[in-house]
Amino acid sequence: MKKFVLALICLATQSSFIHAQGGLSNGEIIDGLKQALTLGAQKSAGKLSATDGFFKDAVVKILFPPEAQKVEKTLRSAGMGNMVDDAILRMNRAAEDASKSAAPIFVDAIKNMSVSDALGVLRGSDTAATSYLRKTTTPQLTSSFKPVIDASLQKTDATKYWKQVFDTYNKLPMVKKVNPDLSTYVTEKALTGLFYYVAQEEAKIRKDPAAQVTDILKKVFGGI
Repeated sequence: MKKFVLALICLATQSSFIHAQGGLSNGEIIDGLKQALTLGAQKSAGKLSATDGFFKDAVVKILFPPEAQKVEKTLRSAGMGNMVDDAILRMNRAAEDASKSAAPIFVDAIKNMSVSDALGVLRGSDTAATSYLRKTTTPQLTSSFKPVIDASLQKTDATKYWKQVFDTYNKLPMVKKVNPDLSTYVTEKALTGLFYYVAQEEAKIRKDPAAQVTDILKKVFGGI
């Protein structure tokens, strides 16, 4: 009996929510969410995978990790700023290269969204959908990005420049030797930048009528 009452409460909650959305069916709500997520994910991945997508964006640009900033400062003060700049450029090129693989992974996760997930996302915060994607795609994105990042770091000579930077620094007198894991660091920063822009796109679709570019998006998000 208790389970039956809980089921009725759940059904009533969903029904009132659908009514508040202009009588939309669960199917229409899910279609709208999937469109919003797909658009946001594809736009974000496209933006960051372009040349200079990371490198010329101050918000997501990948710089030296905190434990290596002393290395950067020391080398720049020793007149080796060009070497440091080359290493930073190559790290960002690797992230741009890896971001090309993000959109299909997002789309697969979006296709598998359940009714309860969709309703929870729609009733959630301005970045609830991004949180859903972060939870459901981070392991797969990390597995996908890591080898691409590794290959890109080799292809863009980032590994060579990174090694050169730290070999040079570690030869300086009276310094503590440093050698951060470049591949893991760039992978984590690339994913952080990617999810940042997915969240920006989601918030825009929820709030800005100009971003609600299809009829179903207008119906689902226009009343929020």
